[in-house]
Amino acid sequence: MLTKERTIGEMVAEDFKAAEVFRKYKIDFCCKGNRTIEEACENKKFKVEDVYKDLENLSNQKSNEIDFNSWPLDLLADYVEKTHHKYVEEKTAVLLVYLNKLCKVHGDRHPELFEINNLFSESAKDLGAHMKKEELILFPFIKRMVAAKAKGENVDKPHFGSVENPVAMMKHEHTVEGDRFVKIAELTNNYQFPEDACGTYQVTYKMLEDFENDLHKHIHLENNILFPKAIELEKTF
Repeated sequence: MLTKERTIGEMVAEDFKAAEVFRKYKIDFCCKGNRTIEEACENKKFKVEDVYKDLENLSNQKSNEIDFNSWPLDLLADYVEKTHHKYVEEKTAVLLVYLNKLCKVHGDRHPELFEINNLFSESAKDLGAHMKKEELILFPFIKRMVAAKAKGENVDKPHFGSVENPVAMMKHEHTVEGDRFVKIAELTNNYQFPEDACGTYQVTYKMLEDFENDLHKHIHLENNILFPKAIELEKTF
């Protein structure tokens, strides 16, 4: 249900179709999903009522989206790792090659390519380290909590104290990546390639746009579903 008290993240967690509306109005539903619609629409050039109207229209449509909100946390953690982490690993390798090539061939006419390349290179490096921390530290602890709860057992206190500590770090790093891609989107004119763009140029911009969209869903699943539920689960021990 649409209420003024609900956060954007809660709405997208309930039905991922809502993300379409928030993308349309350039409202961040992943890194900043803890805001209400009114808070997110402050200083925007559109009316809050238009956002609600579009969301209401969506609610009348049948959803084919997966209900990740109903998944057990260990399954969701596995899905994020095997789907979104794998996607990042595969696409960053290709994009780094393409962006380096574009800088060499088109950099003199389109100097913004160098900054795009630098930003994406930083993202590739930081996301690699970020995902390893999740795979080796945070996700295994979440899975241990799920297993312990199913057996009616206790769970040993982790070396990081509380699950809220690595979650806070992961969310901060998500925000950094979100900000980077805001800048990349600006530099690419929202992934609109120039008239003199070759085939590789066009493919690269499309891949960057797809990468950002996948990253948004990736962060949404963690920030709005996996992390808050893990924090609540820990409180039951």
